[in-house]
Amino acid sequence: MTSLMQGKKIVLLGYMGSGKSTIGKLLANKLKYQFIDLDQYIEKQEGHTIPNIFKNEGELYFRKKEHHYLKEVLALKQDVILSLGGGTPCFAGNMDVVKKGGASSIYLKLSIPTIVKRLAPEKAGRPLIAHIEKEEDLLEFIGKHLFERSYYYNQAEHVVSVDQETHEQIIDSIQTMLD
Repeated sequence: MTSLMQGKKIVLLGYMGSGKSTIGKLLANKLKYQFIDLDQYIEKQEGHTIPNIFKNEGELYFRKKEHHYLKEVLALKQDVILSLGGGTPCFAGNMDVVKKGGASSIYLKLSIPTIVKRLAPEKAGRPLIAHIEKEEDLLEFIGKHLFERSYYYNQAEHVVSVDQETHEQIIDSIQTMLD
């Protein structure tokens, strides 16, 4: 339950390339909510890009800040669609923070082949996979990584399969779930 002092929060989570930011912006526009991408929010608050934060401060520092800013966004008074980073649900009890914060959480679920198809052309901009050259190695990496993260992703209140659906169909599915 959200308190009267807080706005409604819808939290989108899932693996990189699942469309969290794209769907989040479209859904926020349709519902007249504010859209916040947690990674961009962290970068703005910290004054550094996430790769620079990792490089200069380390992952532990980043995960602590990520946890802090997640709680900060969930406490905002306005209605917000929040897109989490792919790893956010997996660290520092963040899924418990989402659940206890009264937010509706939605896992945008993609199949591994679809993730590979989406991410292969943009590997250079994705530090986690930029070093992987062969498609079969990318498939194996994503499969293993997704398996490790699925425990956390599946704690979401709702799961939406986004493999074959258009943006409009995904948004309609989400709205139906939330009504």
